Amino acid sequence: MLRILIADENEIVRLGVRHVIEAHDGWEVCGEAADGQSALEMALRERPDIVIFDVSLPVLGGILLTRRLHSALPATRVLIFTMAADEETVSNCLVAGARGYLLKTETCPLLEAAFTALATGKPYFSPVVAEILLEAAVNDRRRSSLEAFTPRELQIAQLIAEGASNRDVADLLDIAVKTVESHRASAMRKAGVRTAGQFVRFAIRNNLIQA
Repeated sequence: MLRILIADENEIVRLGVRHVIEAHDGWEVCGEAADGQSALEMALRERPDIVIFDVSLPVLGGILLTRRLHSALPATRVLIFTMAADEETVSNCLVAGARGYLLKTETCPLLEAAFTALATGKPYFSPVVAEILLEAAVNDRRRSSLEAFTPRELQIAQLIAEGASNRDVADLLDIAVKTVESHRASAMRKAGVRTAGQFVRFAIRNNLIQA
């Protein structure tokens, strides 16, 4: 039997979630709460398999509730069910220990899919949230990659983009040609490219230099 605890300030939302749960054999609602503190106390008593709640619960907010549930009941999976779809809220919930994140604008089949996934130990995110997480991951990777370039490498990249040769760059910066070549090779390696042209395109595309 999959035991689910529902917490939401809105009674209509709780009734809707209960309806979805009770339509499935083997699923049951083991409790309902209208605020975070009541949800925590009920979860500690009932030890549900899944707790579903809004991130904006009164008394005890959803992020803090997630953190406390994850600490006290690590086997209990947290499913956030909310209207909040910003990257910061999603990330904070996941860091706190949530295993699923579903928007209230989604359909009943997605809610059922979320329960099924969490019941088998898998995370679940609504399509909109999955896009948010993907974009955040790509941006983090890009920022990490761009931060790896030194000011000198970017300076040399800018001059190369303007058509300067290694000798020109060396004369302009008053450094040895071999030093230019070393910085250029290092920058190209970090960018994952093999030619100067590829590196210039990479640098322009990622706003490292001005075209």
